[in-house]
Amino acid sequence: MTLRNPILRGFHPDPSIVRVGDDYYLATSTFEWLPGVRIHHSRDLADWRLVARPLDRPSQIDLRGDPDSCGVWAADLSHADGRFHLVYTDVKRYGRTTVDGAVGVSLRDFHNYWVWCDRIDGEWSDPVHLNSSGFDPALFHDDDGRSWLLNMLWDHRPGRPRFGGIVIQELDRTAGGLVGERRVIFGGTALGFTEGPHLYKRDGWYHLLVAEGGTERNHAVVMARSRQLFGPYEVHPDGPVLTARGRPDAALQRTGHGDLVEAPDGTTWLTYLCGRPLPASDRCVLGRETAIQPVEWGEDGWLRTLDGAAMPMIEVPGGVPTTPHPPTRSFARFTGATLPPEFQWLRTPYPDDIFSLSARPGWLRLHGRESIGSHFTQALVARRQQAFRYSAETWMDYRPDHFQQAAGLVCYYNATKFHYLHVTADDRGARVLQVLSVLPIGDGVSATTDPVAIGEGAVALRVDVDNEALRFGYRVGEDAEWTWLDAVFAADPLSDEATIAGLPNFTGTFVGMACQDVSGAGKAADFAYFHYVEA
Repeated sequence: MTLRNPILRGFHPDPSIVRVGDDYYLATSTFEWLPGVRIHHSRDLADWRLVARPLDRPSQIDLRGDPDSCGVWAADLSHADGRFHLVYTDVKRYGRTTVDGAVGVSLRDFHNYWVWCDRIDGEWSDPVHLNSSGFDPALFHDDDGRSWLLNMLWDHRPGRPRFGGIVIQELDRTAGGLVGERRVIFGGTALGFTEGPHLYKRDGWYHLLVAEGGTERNHAVVMARSRQLFGPYEVHPDGPVLTARGRPDAALQRTGHGDLVEAPDGTTWLTYLCGRPLPASDRCVLGRETAIQPVEWGEDGWLRTLDGAAMPMIEVPGGVPTTPHPPTRSFARFTGATLPPEFQWLRTPYPDDIFSLSARPGWLRLHGRESIGSHFTQALVARRQQAFRYSAETWMDYRPDHFQQAAGLVCYYNATKFHYLHVTADDRGARVLQVLSVLPIGDGVSATTDPVAIGEGAVALRVDVDNEALRFGYRVGEDAEWTWLDAVFAADPLSDEATIAGLPNFTGTFVGMACQDVSGAGKAADFAYFHYVEA
């Protein structure tokens, strides 16, 4: 088996894994991007294929107004009695807080929901609201047939630790809701930020796995165990089960938020999120990715990595020499009735309001909507950046009438950090090309390059990214040569680490197409293709 981490590259955080027979299914969080949750399938733990995006209709989800890096957090996938179950958080308010989370705006809104489906790629149920006491819900199905919901407890009271421990409450799957009282079963360790709970039963022990240390460089997978479901839980004697904390040379950083699965041969595997920093700036433009590696149970009943040192592995030994992932080459034409699955959009559950694949057959039409960076109805369709070096290109037919209309190619992390190569109109109504850069410096800054007149006709737009450097080019007419803008833009601010103080940064960089009309006229732009190639 060939396996090289990360197995899911680019923005794929909070992995949750389950095995049903010979099939593995792995769910990751999507935050403000729709459709909500991505589920991949594998039979060898090395090669994964997207098979489901379960939250895909208005009756299930509406993220309009959710702040950046909020929305769908920490989806947990499980299987019981022939049915798949998915629980997740929809974060409606985050606020701004200090780095340690102890002071600042502490009132937040975390709503936890449960959906289910008999087939992984079927139509998932409408959601059932379970609670709003904290985030990172997970289901544990005990061997006595009872099911339990776990989540971290958010404590907003002044002077209290915000991460108030792990709570558990019974879920009556037949009645469709929680029953009994919630109990705090684990308060966490000195690492703090106790979240991401998963519970397993082995040899008469309940094993609790949590994420601690915060989802930055101190992140860790921590375990504790008890003979009783409600505890008390004894912490692993070795400390974290897996972490890159204090290991700046590790190829995979920020490792944590794990989940376990047992293979048919009895081996145990740990999947977890990780980050790969850029070589010079040490920033993670790809966001939090998903990795996996084998672990083993010791004679003392505790879980450890194969080296016993809790070290994340970028290469997993197997029968075939490990090779890097081949570069992705994706040439998407918009000839079908649905978007190619690599593309997502922001927040609105009504995609017909922002794009159409039928208005002009063979083209993706983006309807001019709210300003870029809007938290409500923004016409932006994009795919993940999955490598440090890539090129992306699109062909756009667009004729703006005035300066309030714009469309083009965007490299986008969130509303506070993006580079946007766009076509608009000057005061005479003539088409011009500009780059709008919004960067997280201080309370946020924006800058626009001088306009370049481009005349009439369809225009091709292109971006080349080489680690920290980003360049834009364009050409008018199919036979024209590329014209490159003189400016070289910094790619690394489009990362988790570059931020306006106190705001969350939990996603990753996307590249795609956008269209705005802040006059309200709805002027549309048409895109013939989107080409993404990794170097």
